[in-house]
Amino acid sequence: MPLSSDQKQAVIKDHAIHEGDTGSTAVQVAMLTKRIDELQDHFKQHAKDHAGRRGLLKMVGRRRRLLAYLRRRDVEAYRELIKSLGLRK
Repeated sequence: MPLSSDQKQAVIKDHAIHEGDTGSTAVQVAMLTKRIDELQDHFKQHAKDHAGRRGLLKMVGRRRRLLAYLRRRDVEAYRELIKSLGLRK
C-alpha cells in the first residue's frame, strides 16, 4: 500500500536536510522504512501474499544499499539516521 500524502510530508519534514529536500539519502531511507513497517503489518494478516513479499524484499535491499552508501559518505549522518529510525545496525 502506498503512503498517504500526509504521511509522506511528515516523514520528509522529520528527515529533510534543508528546505524542499525530498530526495536526499536520509529521506529516501526514512520513506522506505515507513513503507516496510506498513508492509510487515500487512503480512501478519496475509501470509500467502508472495508477490507482495517480493516487493518487500526489494525495498529492504534498496534501503540496505542506501544505508551502505550513506555510511561510506557520512558516518555521523548514518549513525543519526539509524538511531532516529530505530534500525538495529
